[in-house]
Amino acid sequence: MAEAFGPAADVLTSGEALQGRVYVEDLPCRLKAMSTHFSTRDPYECEYRLRGEGGKLIWVHDRGAAEFSADGRPVRMIGTLRIISTRKLKEAQLEYLASFDDLTGHYNRGRLKEALDHALIYSSRYSVPGAYLAIGIDNLTAVNDAFGYETADTVIVTVGQRLDRCLRASDIVGRMGGDRFGIVLSNCPQSDIGIAADKLLQAVRQTPIETPSGSIHVTISIGGIAYLDHVPSAQETMSRADGALQEAKRAGRDRFALFSDTDGQRHNRRRMVEIAADVQTALKEDRLLFAFQPVVDSGARTVDHYECLLRLRRDDGTIVPASAFVPVVEQTGLMRLIDRRALDLAVNELVRYPGVKLALNISGLTAGDRQWLRALNAMLKGRADIARRLIVEITETVALQDIEETAHFVAAVRELGCRVALDDFGAGYTSFRNLKALSVDCVKIDGSFVKGLADNIDNQLFIRTLLGLAEGFGLATVAECVETAADAVHLERRGVRYLQGYYFGVPSVERPWLARTAPPRLTVVKAPAVRHGNLATPGAPL
Repeated sequence: MAEAFGPAADVLTSGEALQGRVYVEDLPCRLKAMSTHFSTRDPYECEYRLRGEGGKLIWVHDRGAAEFSADGRPVRMIGTLRIISTRKLKEAQLEYLASFDDLTGHYNRGRLKEALDHALIYSSRYSVPGAYLAIGIDNLTAVNDAFGYETADTVIVTVGQRLDRCLRASDIVGRMGGDRFGIVLSNCPQSDIGIAADKLLQAVRQTPIETPSGSIHVTISIGGIAYLDHVPSAQETMSRADGALQEAKRAGRDRFALFSDTDGQRHNRRRMVEIAADVQTALKEDRLLFAFQPVVDSGARTVDHYECLLRLRRDDGTIVPASAFVPVVEQTGLMRLIDRRALDLAVNELVRYPGVKLALNISGLTAGDRQWLRALNAMLKGRADIARRLIVEITETVALQDIEETAHFVAAVRELGCRVALDDFGAGYTSFRNLKALSVDCVKIDGSFVKGLADNIDNQLFIRTLLGLAEGFGLATVAECVETAADAVHLERRGVRYLQGYYFGVPSVERPWLARTAPPRLTVVKAPAVRHGNLATPGAPL
């Protein structure tokens, strides 16, 4: 105790002396504990702050009991006084992180949603107009790629500060994560939302941001919604504002878009609710299944593995493709459940058919989901024969949103013995630095660059560039959407190791490996392949 209180510890020899050191705000807590102890004679226990040497506040845990004389008078106190300042500091930090963004100091997503909930209740009860703004920093990924995370973080912090300076004391700003902010505007009629948004746009664009990499011009896009007459929940308010934000981005960025509730939009929302209900029922009734599409070796023209493509079987037996329900699932928060079920289905297939290799797509949410990773670990623990036959695919655009988090996910999956493929390669313009950080095993060239490749000189040039990037890391390559013999030959000559598309087989809910039918062989004479480094002969087949 002397270490904390210095010479003052010598005079803390009485209850009065100790009590004189108790921080005034904590004194009622200790007095209550002592009063309860003297009335019940049960041991007391409390935590409070003491003024130490130089006035420094020190948290202590006080526990003990009094000894009483025969006539019931307290004679002396016996107990322990333990310094707990370090624990209290950690608790305070955890409490802070539970509500505030560690980078900017603004509310985090959960706390902002809570504030919006309160604002909606107040607005409904007292008929006070208000608005919510969804704000996105334009092209922050490009800043990340060009200058690194330190510069991108500086941009995020500075934008947050500029937004803060534009707001009234009653308004609330929070960081939703990544390049996104949200603002709750109190007592704001719909006619004033555009005025507030223009002020924010101007505040960010008018002055370059000074970063460790120099001055950078930054803009933002804003989506807004007036919530008095529209939305019953904070989640739906945020969702609709996000939709307006995407509209602003599609219109050219650095602008504002206001949510409007048209008949068409209401119809779409009703349709989304119906689809979400169908998916939930399908999950309960085990009506989700896979369609399998072959991925073939470009040289041997033999199937190397199959990609698992999600499907939903309706009550009447019709099969619904993923494109009809996955976008809705992603917006309604069901995607983690879908990905979890997909993992179960894939592993069951691998267990049942030891000679089959499968590739499984997962969503952006799952790429950072520790529960999914724990499930994968539990399924594959001690089963290396299954792990090496499972390929986990993540899309490039998702991977680029948070390189560090995705890199941790990739490393964890590979450590279990699975391989990882980067899907839609080329759609996000991955840099050498990002590709190195991700450490994937394979890249799948986005199908938009493959369709009609034999007659598209621009795409041929772009694919050569992508192959050169993959070659630098010794990665295997897969070309998607191969639909003609000419495209297949061109890709093989360029050194693409694997080919996938309707030319080799359409997705089938029947298990193709049981049909024992070989994929079609090309009838053209193959010229010697142009090999790019070790792309044509990587260490292990994918």
